[in-house]
Amino acid sequence: MSNTATAPTPRFTVLTLGVSDMRTSIAFYESLGFARKYRATGEEVAFFETGGSVLGLFPWHLLAADAALPDQPRPAAFRGVAIAWNCNNDAEVDTVMAFALSKGAKLLKPAQPTSYGGYCGYFADPDGHAWEVVRAPGFEVGDDRRVSMPD
Repeated sequence: MSNTATAPTPRFTVLTLGVSDMRTSIAFYESLGFARKYRATGEEVAFFETGGSVLGLFPWHLLAADAALPDQPRPAAFRGVAIAWNCNNDAEVDTVMAFALSKGAKLLKPAQPTSYGGYCGYFADPDGHAWEVVRAPGFEVGDDRRVSMPD
């Protein structure tokens, strides 16, 4: 009998954000155009189709408890994570940034050229989760909203 285990297939399926007010966050993400799915969960948890993965929303204190982490203090500074909304050109980045800001997002950094030849800006959702809106060289977004990258 061999001790060599087959490695599981790595997959990223859901990104769950802890939020302070489910109703406000659900409305925000719906206003950005993300399609809410599995509505039977009501305001206990919310899931949105994003293309290749799912965005989940869950009350901050309950998500912290589920992960066996303290709920307080909640970070006011950078949390070490940015969610990316990839675009195919600079004009699309500008359009997405303006759209998100019109829906109540907070501007973190205006869109501008990057040091690596891309173009990006940042906004925050109602709970301060950072979103990068970016055109990155070599990244393409298909009609299915999935990102393809060179090897």
